[in-house]
Amino acid sequence: MRKEEKAQIIDQVAALLEETPNFYVTDISGLNAEKTSELRRACFGKEIKLLVVKNTLFVKALEKLGRQEAAAPVINIMEGPSAIMFTTTPNAPAKLIKEFGEKMGKPVLKGAFVQDCPYIGAENLETLVNIKSREELIGDIIGLLQSPARNVISALQASGGGKIAGLVKTLSEKE
Repeated sequence: MRKEEKAQIIDQVAALLEETPNFYVTDISGLNAEKTSELRRACFGKEIKLLVVKNTLFVKALEKLGRQEAAAPVINIMEGPSAIMFTTTPNAPAKLIKEFGEKMGKPVLKGAFVQDCPYIGAENLETLVNIKSREELIGDIIGLLQSPARNVISALQASGGGKIAGLVKTLSEKE
């Protein structure tokens, strides 16, 4: 591979890292063409970009962005064949890796860099699956904010309209 081609690949990977800050490093070696194609289709359906790139070029892309120190633990595990999954949804690749891993044994999680935190080893897969996305967190917060209002409304409805009318009558008589 010529130097110009390497520079072009580094630029492409750096652009992907800028666009999608979360990435997973996996091992997909041993998958045949049919299974690899199935994995790529599943990634496309979940808006995950799967890229097989030389480890040194990926590290150079991280260095170009100045992220090599933050992602150092992940860089240290990049040995042998690696496929990188880029995503904006933090837990989507973990769910996909778990799903495909149960069926085919691959891909295997080597490490991940999600929400500015490194996760090393396949034992962290469950932790990564349980990370909530931005939308899920917003939904949880809205649910928590609505909870007190729901409690008041349900208490008023359960009490019946008679008690509310009596309460209003008592308050108006005190004046």
